[in-house]
Amino acid sequence: MAKISDQEKSIYYEKVKIYVAMTRALLDTEKKLLVEARKNTPNSPIQKIALCDEMLNLSSYYIAINGMSQAVLKNKNEEALNDARKSLYKAVIYLEEVVTNLIDAPFSDYEEKVAMIESFNQDQRYNLVCKMGLAIDMLEQAYGDNSKWRWTFVDLEGRFAVTAKNIINLKTAYENMAPGAEFYDSTVYHLRLVKKLISQAADRYREKYELSTGQILDFKTGINFLGALRRLHIVMSESEDANEVKKKLAIWSAKLETDHKKQEEAKKRT
Repeated sequence: MAKISDQEKSIYYEKVKIYVAMTRALLDTEKKLLVEARKNTPNSPIQKIALCDEMLNLSSYYIAINGMSQAVLKNKNEEALNDARKSLYKAVIYLEEVVTNLIDAPFSDYEEKVAMIESFNQDQRYNLVCKMGLAIDMLEQAYGDNSKWRWTFVDLEGRFAVTAKNIINLKTAYENMAPGAEFYDSTVYHLRLVKKLISQAADRYREKYELSTGQILDFKTGINFLGALRRLHIVMSESEDANEVKKKLAIWSAKLETDHKKQEEAKKRT
């Protein structure tokens, strides 16, 4: 690794100075918003969404700091990347606290939660989801393909997919999908994105099980995501798609049962 000169360090610190200042300002903003959100007022869910948004902004500054490090010092800034990853997790957690982290559940199980953010309209919900997805993609690209955090992103992506699904008001989705409806575009694109995210999450958990952990729980989580996808297709009256997912569910469930038996038999032999 080439030695970093004092001049390069000086240039780097000068260029990231504004980003560092912004991260500190956003961390102060988070503290203030948390104080208000923890008062559990009717406005608390909206404040949690604001916290989510600020954490996405925070992650972008940390990613920018890493980008500057790579451009000037020719090295990744692992500390900045880890701070970005932690900020994204906080963003997801804040949103989970608003719309729950239920993967495969009827809308009635979290309908009351979604009703509390009625003032946060569908366009805003879709924009927030897109912003979070972009932030996660940017961080994964910053880490690179061979990162030690590769499998950690399976969990982050999965939790993101769940919140992206749960923030949709499925009771008004049909009305919003009528041509000419105020939120037609954002509803259609949001639902299309959610189906893609949930399907990817299922495949990624299966991949994690096959290539990394061998843990039955990861496989079960993947199956749970397939169940969520099928449920969404049913809710949206997409019977053909629901049947295709049902077939995939049956195949995966059969393999899960077979693999589980093999693991139990192996334990008995040891």
